Amino acid sequence: MPPQPQKKKAGTKKGKKDKDAAGGATVPAALANLKKRGLFSKDLPNMMYGYGDTKTHYQATVDLVEDIAVEYATALAQSALDRTSTGKGGKLQAEDVLFVVRKDPKKFARGMQLLQMNEEIKTAKKAFEETEQLKDADEPANRSARRAQRIFAIAAPEAPTEEKQSGGVVMAEIGLIGLAVMGQNFALNVAEHGFKISVYNRSYEKTEAAVKRANKEGLGDNLHGYKDLKEFVGSLKKPRRVMFLVKAGSPVDATIESLRPLLEKGDIMIDGGNEWYENTEMRAKKLEDIGIMYMGMGVSGGEEGARNGPSLMPGGTPEAYQHIEPIVQAVAAQVNDGPCVTYVGPGGAGNFVKMVHNGIEYGDMQLISEAYDVLRTVGGLSNEEMVEAFNEWNATELDSFLIEISALILAFKDEDGQPLVNKILDKTGMKGTGKWTVQQAAELSVPAPTIEAALDGRFLSGLKDQRVKAAKLFQKLGATEPKPEPGVDKAALVKEVKQALYASKICSYAQGLNIIKAKSAEKSWDVDIGSMARIWKGGCIIRAVFLDDIYQAYKRNPALENLMMDEEFGSKLVNSEKAWRSVVIKAINAGLAVPGFSTSLAYYDTYRRENVPANLIQAQRDFFGSHTYERTDKPGQAFHTVWDPRNSADSITSLAYNT
Repeated sequence: MPPQPQKKKAGTKKGKKDKDAAGGATVPAALANLKKRGLFSKDLPNMMYGYGDTKTHYQATVDLVEDIAVEYATALAQSALDRTSTGKGGKLQAEDVLFVVRKDPKKFARGMQLLQMNEEIKTAKKAFEETEQLKDADEPANRSARRAQRIFAIAAPEAPTEEKQSGGVVMAEIGLIGLAVMGQNFALNVAEHGFKISVYNRSYEKTEAAVKRANKEGLGDNLHGYKDLKEFVGSLKKPRRVMFLVKAGSPVDATIESLRPLLEKGDIMIDGGNEWYENTEMRAKKLEDIGIMYMGMGVSGGEEGARNGPSLMPGGTPEAYQHIEPIVQAVAAQVNDGPCVTYVGPGGAGNFVKMVHNGIEYGDMQLISEAYDVLRTVGGLSNEEMVEAFNEWNATELDSFLIEISALILAFKDEDGQPLVNKILDKTGMKGTGKWTVQQAAELSVPAPTIEAALDGRFLSGLKDQRVKAAKLFQKLGATEPKPEPGVDKAALVKEVKQALYASKICSYAQGLNIIKAKSAEKSWDVDIGSMARIWKGGCIIRAVFLDDIYQAYKRNPALENLMMDEEFGSKLVNSEKAWRSVVIKAINAGLAVPGFSTSLAYYDTYRRENVPANLIQAQRDFFGSHTYERTDKPGQAFHTVWDPRNSADSITSLAYNT
């Protein structure tokens, strides 16, 4: 029978010995804050004590958790916070401790390692040893013994035996190949979170640069570079986890081929690049035959994200993910509801989701550029005025990384004091993920006009020489260049453009998420759409407050057919409609192209109509191709009409044929 909770004896101070064992004084404010943030799971007390089948026992274990785990964690966190002035990253480490306690008490040891608070472990161990002899004494002493034992169990579970190489160097928990900007920064991120990492690059100069930077940042003990690939692989714990951040395509294949003879059954390869998802699935299949697990993991956030916390989208087998989960959860960006990483799904699911993420990014950037163009061209706003507008937007529902950096870009001055952005050639580059997204949308029959408009905008920007010639030709023929609207109310225009931008963003994200949903259904990936929005809330390029609203929409209805069908988002679209139309009309009247705004509006207008003019199109198809049609008054049947005497009444119809 489990021990019964004891009542406090009159005149005694509860838990003095326990308080000492816990390694610090109670911190009521921290305790309240931790409770408010939900840092405990219902299963934690039961996991600690092995009972809790009655309300009384459960409450007793909750009380013990509050006395021990929270007090202990907050004391450690406070110790770390007190160290911030030393430049050792105490604040970040304190946040790590609170995170590991929230995520999994068994990982408390990781927080201990990060803080290097070994004295607290020793204190707990000593308390356990001192009270162990009292296990046959009265119940209060028994309770103290059990309490001290549980402190030690949480603070210092069996320490894993550190595997070492013959030279005495501790073996690494993960290896990374490819030390360009993303690779170097990701490796430093891993090292900073207390994991041993080995690094390798084909050109040794980059390896040396990474090691030098690690030493400069005080991370040299956790990051080791290798010139020889075999030695690099030999430095890794089994099962070996090797991640590579190299260019997609043949460089990935070359990396795999060089690694394959050095790895063995049960080892894991992780491709962190922007790879085509089918290539990932093909490679996974080949490696599966020899027992090596292969993952494709999207990494978003650029240089800053890789160093300080990216959004990670890992795909592959659940077994492979389990082997990297502690690492990716620690290094990913952290937001209010956890790390910006989750298992996406099998096969190439991670690569596919990252691809669509980039497609949505295309849409976001196009829409922001159109907002900028309307403000400067139709409204005549100066860069300084636009900086003010963007900063105001960034304090609202448009709060996002891309709005923030747009304001910084507009404010940046060149050496001559003029805005640098005004001197940048209007010709946009691209790496291909936006094109892949549009291609997949077409193959899946998912409308994505906003993302398509963004891709077309980049194609048109690339025709710079032709556009220069066309501008001269059409001016000669009488066409005029877009110019500010006479007497425009700048403040009113800023408000309208803000609403048009927000409404268009809703449409763009709806399209991107529906592409993921359709592919997941086709491939049986079972991707959680809401969770994709959640892990994009931090670290990545499209991170925004707006994404939490999307996450909540899919929590309300996981089977949501379209983001616009969520009543909250639907209301926002309706409330933005007047301003949205006004901005598009103003742009059109000025001769200014706003394909992102206008196609988003068309998407919204078409989607919300019960009847569209597709009936005429289907009749045309039946006229010239005998493709048949359905009737509204006779549903479920196929019909063909001889529309003109020139058509043959004996023509063969083709219901299944589509043009």
